Amino acid sequence: MSSVRTPDPNPGWLSEIALEETRSRVPILYVEAVPVRLSPDGVVEQVGVLLRGSPTTGVITRTLVSGRVYHGESIRSALMRNLEKDLGPMAFPMLPPSPVPFTVAEYLPLPGVSALHDPRQHAVALVYVVPVTGDCDPRQDALELTWLTPDEAMSQELRGELEGGRGLLLTQAMAHVGANLA
Repeated sequence: MSSVRTPDPNPGWLSEIALEETRSRVPILYVEAVPVRLSPDGVVEQVGVLLRGSPTTGVITRTLVSGRVYHGESIRSALMRNLEKDLGPMAFPMLPPSPVPFTVAEYLPLPGVSALHDPRQHAVALVYVVPVTGDCDPRQDALELTWLTPDEAMSQELRGELEGGRGLLLTQAMAHVGANLA
């Protein structure tokens, strides 16, 4: 006789113990996004950077929209879920028909081996520039979203504040969209 089981409503979630074990053995896939506001002719006018408490260091730091891709979840769904998680449900991100990242970032657990560092794990992130048109209201562990001009976003000071070396990703994002920098 077979038993009837209620399906797990979140089959892509791992328990904290299972996640820690997996992180110690396998690279984890993430999506990251640089939210931007565009002028009517498609030029980047503002760049969004999050302020949040770092779960790894306990320090308040600047970062980008970021989160894991769950088992069985499409890249598009993971990107939308993480944008909503960090920016709120009224951000209205505009994803392209084919979600192709502008770069692939690799975070290594040992500092100094790579420009990108995550002490918890070896992670691979697909990184996107995503225009948003609505009102952003940071949620969950994001404390605030700061809108900056591309010039302000490219300041050495701000890029140095981004956790894990993400200042490099911000530089690459601005080059990718051809931001006019002074």
